[in-house]
Amino acid sequence: MSPVRRLLLIRGLGHSGTTILDLALGAHPELIGLGEAVRVLRQPGPGEEMRGPALLRGNLRHERLCTCGCTAAACPVWGPMLTWLSEHDERPLLEKVHRLLDGVAEREPGRSWVVESYQDDMDLPLVTDPELEIRILHLTRDLRSWVHSRSREARRRGRWLPGLRRVVRWCRVNARQERLLKGSGHPVLHLGYEQLALQPEQSLRRVCDWLEIPFSEQISEQMLAPSRHSSSHILSGNRMRFDPGRGSRIRYDAAWLQAGTSLASLALLLPWVAALNRRLVYSEPAEGA
Repeated sequence: MSPVRRLLLIRGLGHSGTTILDLALGAHPELIGLGEAVRVLRQPGPGEEMRGPALLRGNLRHERLCTCGCTAAACPVWGPMLTWLSEHDERPLLEKVHRLLDGVAEREPGRSWVVESYQDDMDLPLVTDPELEIRILHLTRDLRSWVHSRSREARRRGRWLPGLRRVVRWCRVNARQERLLKGSGHPVLHLGYEQLALQPEQSLRRVCDWLEIPFSEQISEQMLAPSRHSSSHILSGNRMRFDPGRGSRIRYDAAWLQAGTSLASLALLLPWVAALNRRLVYSEPAEGA
């Protein structure tokens, strides 16, 4: 029987800090980040032939860089996997995940946890597999900050109520994910982007304690400078993974604080919206740990 693989899934809305957290965790000697691995592994559907995951099965793998510094084709983790995928794409997602984890165990021995951060996936969090130990980190950004960040283009174009669709999306997606993760049967840790960005050392220590791995002064220094120390193998995710400046430390985007009263601020007058924001972003207990 194969040994149990330990898989940490980071879930939450995009642009909530998932990429920088993946990089930071990858700087820990017992962790390795694979970015949005499920997005790469999942078989592309109709109309997706020209998107990155589909093209990585072809010539793009010889051009796209992994965060390890190699092209995808030359990456010791992703290279063999992409070659296999080009001929076995119809295989079930879980089989692909196991094959990828086997490759990580062979080429990156000594890693206690593999980190996967495709925020849109809610299939793996609901998987029950005796050969997988799954824990889920639900990362959520304050409603006001997230809406301000995601509405920049709409504001620039002068659209009416530019944040309305974003407010609805934040509420709908986070409420759904909270409900699904609570019923997943796996341990769940809720972490706010604000907590991570404003108190990075305390937040990373909290995550490491939850994962039952060491957190020393040296490890802290490495994790707080992700782009210099991360050993992650990330092919898909936020482009900031290749920006040494943005990835040099965990920092907070406080632009929304200068925006004054916004639609998102008004939405927090609704008790259930305020409770959801407070519960996911500013509370600390872990569920099922």
